[in-house]
Amino acid sequence: MTFNDLFHHHEFASRHISFADESALLAALGERDMDGFIDNTVPQSVRMPSELDLPEALSEADALAKLKAVAAKNQVNKSYIGLGYYPTRLPNVILRNVLENPGWYTAYTPYQAEIAQGRLQALLNFQQMCIDLTGLDVAGASLLDEATAAAEAMAMAKRVSKAKSNQFFVDERVFPQTLDVMKTRAKYFGFELVVGGFDLAAQGEFFGALFQYVGKDGDVADLADTVAAVKAKGAVVAVAADVMSLVLLKSPAELGADIALGNTQRFGVPMGFGGPHAAYFAFKDAFKRSSPGRIIGVSKDAAGKPALRMALSTREQHIRREKATSNICTAQALLANLAGMYAVYHGPAGVKRIATRIHALAAAFADAVAGSRSVVHPVFFDTVAVDCGADAQAVYQAASDAGYNLRQVGETVLAVAFHEQSSAEDFADLTRLFTGTAHALPDRAASVLPDALLRQDAILTHEVFNRYHTEHEMLRYLKKLEERDLAMNRSMISLGSCTMKLNATAEMLPVTWAEFADIHPFAPRGQVQGYAQLLRDLTQQLKAITGFDAICLQPNSGAQGEYTGLLAIRRYHEANGQPERNVCLIPQSAHGTNPATAQMLGMNVVVVKTDDKGNVDVADLQAKAQAHHANLGALMITYPSTHGVYEEGIRDICRIVHEHGGQVYMDGANMNAQIGIMQPAEVGADVLHMNLHKTFCIPHGGGGPGMGPIGLKAHLAPFVPNHSVVSVCGASEGMSAVSAAPYGSAGILPITWMYITMMGKQGMEQATRWALLNANYVAKQLAEDYPILYTGKNGRVAHECIVDLRPLKAASGITETDIAKRLMDYGFHAPTVSFPVAGTLMIEPTESESKAELDRFIAALKAIKQEALKVQNGVWPQDDNPLVNAPHTAADITAAEWTHPYSREEAVFPLPYVRENKFWPSVKRVDDVYGDRNLVCSCPPMSAYDD
Repeated sequence: MTFNDLFHHHEFASRHISFADESALLAALGERDMDGFIDNTVPQSVRMPSELDLPEALSEADALAKLKAVAAKNQVNKSYIGLGYYPTRLPNVILRNVLENPGWYTAYTPYQAEIAQGRLQALLNFQQMCIDLTGLDVAGASLLDEATAAAEAMAMAKRVSKAKSNQFFVDERVFPQTLDVMKTRAKYFGFELVVGGFDLAAQGEFFGALFQYVGKDGDVADLADTVAAVKAKGAVVAVAADVMSLVLLKSPAELGADIALGNTQRFGVPMGFGGPHAAYFAFKDAFKRSSPGRIIGVSKDAAGKPALRMALSTREQHIRREKATSNICTAQALLANLAGMYAVYHGPAGVKRIATRIHALAAAFADAVAGSRSVVHPVFFDTVAVDCGADAQAVYQAASDAGYNLRQVGETVLAVAFHEQSSAEDFADLTRLFTGTAHALPDRAASVLPDALLRQDAILTHEVFNRYHTEHEMLRYLKKLEERDLAMNRSMISLGSCTMKLNATAEMLPVTWAEFADIHPFAPRGQVQGYAQLLRDLTQQLKAITGFDAICLQPNSGAQGEYTGLLAIRRYHEANGQPERNVCLIPQSAHGTNPATAQMLGMNVVVVKTDDKGNVDVADLQAKAQAHHANLGALMITYPSTHGVYEEGIRDICRIVHEHGGQVYMDGANMNAQIGIMQPAEVGADVLHMNLHKTFCIPHGGGGPGMGPIGLKAHLAPFVPNHSVVSVCGASEGMSAVSAAPYGSAGILPITWMYITMMGKQGMEQATRWALLNANYVAKQLAEDYPILYTGKNGRVAHECIVDLRPLKAASGITETDIAKRLMDYGFHAPTVSFPVAGTLMIEPTESESKAELDRFIAALKAIKQEALKVQNGVWPQDDNPLVNAPHTAADITAAEWTHPYSREEAVFPLPYVRENKFWPSVKRVDDVYGDRNLVCSCPPMSAYDD
């Protein structure tokens, strides 16, 4: 044995994949070895002509040490930059028990509400917090960031406004990154942005308007009269407001706003070089049917007990499709949970103390420097703009040398943004830097906010914000909610197209390192050399994997990646003098976000048929490409297909589109079946988005964060988004942004860096091979009981398979929903239900599940088939059997009376393994229809849950 063997540098791959199962899995498929299996599964026509160009793997310890050295290149100054990002303190009880807890960060989006009641309650708390602070009727469960939330407000305003104008007003005081993103969205919606002051707003004719409550340079203005004047002409008004300022300031609703939005980063979430952070979005009740993103609603379960679920959750992308005004799929659920729990833990008195301290520090600083410098704005919340005259650059540099980052507003003006971490020592240092003399804090805290701007109403009055203020009470509350959820720490989650795989601890550790977490996205370039190297490394890794010439890391979700990919294509055609190339071909089987994204970019969607095997109908594609030859802009295609099959004609498909002047956008949702075996760029794709929260191990967090970088060929690279505050390396001038931060949610990029570095060249290819092996094993074992809807070469599937439940449904009356809910009794989250084909389950086991876990899941579905046959054969009635009554709760099994024709044992312990690790759903089946008809999106009284 060699020392190389003993050092075991490839150790991590064996923790990620159960290599010991290989021979048994291959034997079940009738294969002699892995190479033969891959040859029989993946078409030779798409195979890579060369090896994957990645370094060899590093062990967990070596990878962490290497990344620690990279992180050390970042200089963590005390940040007083502001502009929407502020140092904060996440209470340790929340840090350890939510952010660092796989029970919270490995959970999936709560589509299966009965086993997601904990996260749903946390998100409902977040909504209640936003409702309280904004004064509006309804709040969503989070959007991606403040800038994109402002763009969503603009789209909502157009949809609900009765004004005939095509102009949207933007307050000149908004954050520059917000205006940057709005310019991108407005262009392709066909809106005209008008940027100016309050007088212009009151005089013009607009369908909507956006005002910043606390302006970019710190001033606080009374918006009430201007809002009233704009609304009098039929405009819908949105107000962007700092969430911490709203603890003290009059609510946006009281100012007359129809919509309020902002970033909740200040409520305990680290800056992370720009994200991820949960945006809040609140609005009038009349707008609820036009809202973007997710809303958590209160409904009831089959026993009449209060139960939570996602309300109105499919209306945009999947119902409205190409008529949708939003393509949002991933939210920022994990970060919304952090912000909501921050409010729960601190309560109204605690957050008011923090907000008051921040403002009082700013007021004391302004008073201290006023004798020698000019304070620009007399009314402010946290940010003091100071005119230093000719000394500005010297003060700025002296502050930097002393470890403080300030913001340069102009040639003579510097801004100082106080925050939760600001201390008396900071105050002394900053006053010395501006006046030459260190000042002590005065004994009494003062305010410069006029009484007319202060809120008089009570906030955070619900019991949940007034009960858990000691650490042991908070710990128990978090544990109670965690136990109501089924996450990856309990069992596999086999969702097709969602790739719920191992999120390794070593990948997660660097996220909370101060060198990554405590960096402002607009920090001086010289202080972020560690992030610069991380971004370069990750860019090179992703280029090697995909074969593309360039990578853009700005999109902070998969839907944002879709948008950015098509945006680059649109800009490319425009640069070539062909703006009329606006037809987008999309196969019938595409994700609902695809047509929504195309519509948002002003493209006309033309649907391409799929054949009986689930592939793109090449003849129909050829005919439609020919028919739209003069206007063809793009094809959006998922590979392997949304049906889980490698389409052997992918090169011909790309060639046809190119011959007719179009570009090929490839959806990277299924990259688990590509890495090391094929490269999207090599088979003909021009641009591809990559869901780092799928293939590349960033955890789903109960519905977000996501990260969706894109890869591009050289001719499209000049058209990626840049940024108005900090230019993006390699981006061209004049290319407006798609996200608030230059590199999106950069704070979670270390996860993917660690995954690729620890897996290495060999491990990344093995991951793909095992994703295919596990999927085909599951398909083969289930085929005896359920038809596999689509297969490719030699009857194989790719990384996922679609189980057809329609014949069983027709014969027994048992629906796909019944089976999904019954799986909860067996301790499993359901696969993807009725997508991409109604009446089916799409199953993706991923590479990181062992044969033992796969066999448990297979046994559950086989047992459920036998239960359905009992219904079909009349043993159990159709209206009273374990499937239609699923899931069963502990209250069911302990009830004094049991009237069902099946036993309690059959209900809750249907297989022997279930008893060993029983997961109890906390509610029975949730009534979705009742919840939508009686939409309640705020917290009910605690007594409602106790009854």
